[in-house]
Amino acid sequence: MRLMAMRVGRSSTIWAVVAACACALAGQAAPAAPAPALTLAQALARARVNSPQFLAAVAAVGVAQGARTQARAALLPSLAFNENYIFTQDNIYVANDGPHEFMSLGDVHESLDFGSRARLKWARAGEALARAQQEIAARGLAAVVTADYYTLVASQRKQATAGRAVADAEKYLSISRDREKGGEVAHADVIQAQLQLEQRQRDLAEAQLAQEQARLALAVLLFPDFNQNYTLQDDLGQVPPLPGLAQVQAMAAQHNPQLAAAEAAMEQARQEVGIARANLLPKASLDYFYGMDAHEFALRNQYGHTNLGNSVMGMLSVPLFDWGSNRSKLKQSQLLRQQAQVELSYAQRALVAQLQGAYAEAQAARGELATLASSRVLAAESLRLVGLRYQSGAATILELVDAQNSNTLARNAYNDGQVRYRVALANLQTLTGAF
Repeated sequence: MRLMAMRVGRSSTIWAVVAACACALAGQAAPAAPAPALTLAQALARARVNSPQFLAAVAAVGVAQGARTQARAALLPSLAFNENYIFTQDNIYVANDGPHEFMSLGDVHESLDFGSRARLKWARAGEALARAQQEIAARGLAAVVTADYYTLVASQRKQATAGRAVADAEKYLSISRDREKGGEVAHADVIQAQLQLEQRQRDLAEAQLAQEQARLALAVLLFPDFNQNYTLQDDLGQVPPLPGLAQVQAMAAQHNPQLAAAEAAMEQARQEVGIARANLLPKASLDYFYGMDAHEFALRNQYGHTNLGNSVMGMLSVPLFDWGSNRSKLKQSQLLRQQAQVELSYAQRALVAQLQGAYAEAQAARGELATLASSRVLAAESLRLVGLRYQSGAATILELVDAQNSNTLARNAYNDGQVRYRVALANLQTLTGAF
């Protein structure tokens, strides 16, 4: 029995090991999901789905639409049906018609208020304001995503540049050591080359860190589960055209959400004055009732008379004295209207200044791309020539180091210039809309 138990234990252990190996092999064999390559348009679409600020603006539009529906409904008649039963103990004096009272009435109600139409206009202006704020949120989100998108693309380029600089520094360090062995240069050249290599290695580590931080910043905007397994399509080499200033100004005048929001806020403030003034005017209401109000729940009473009937009730309410409360509300609304007018005027002036500044930035960024590209090519050629001269003994180690630094700076400056132009276009489009 003991031998059989030992065999069973050994066999179970063997099978457990086999199962573990199979699971490990299965895990190794399972291919990893490919990282999605996102375009800028796809990144913007993902950000709209996951941005809480943009979704809050969308929800605000829905709330404003509900307020408009409610304000419009207040202008229309309403229909209600009321079913009541009142029981009163016998031989007790109460203000009821009898011990049993059944009321089954339909009520058509209409209110006549001088402020109702102003409330509807206020609600419509509120919906326009919410839509303008949604557009502001959408364009602001697009600018942020564009900046983060191309910052990550540029950081990947800078990481590749830093890796290439490390390889160049290693090559020239090897050349310096060979020349030192041949007695062509002093040991100071080797030390300078070693310092250059160490600096380039630190630059590579910093570029990797910057690339990782840029990836994390964009992942927060794009994925609800903080997924970092993605790649971006590098289209920095494609330079979008910049429209003329006249076209940009026309688009801003027609499609600027900040100006639309200020105009909607001004309209709301104007209607709030009307609402406050209506509180000083009479209010009327009309009710039409049809149904029964009887001692028994029946179409006819015990004498054969019908219990069904109709009645009309009108009411007029005239405000006489309220300790100045309504006039204070009117004064408040007038002050808010004045402030809204000031903010609208400021928004108009600010739009002109922002538009000119954003266009000048985009124009300058686009104009510098050609010289930045030329500088990149010249710096690479300078490094090649100085490297050949150093190998032949015609150049010093300091000239070589300077050429390496200039090449790295020129490549990074070109990438930064491309990102600057894309971000400038995105900022300009927050004022004009897409073009």
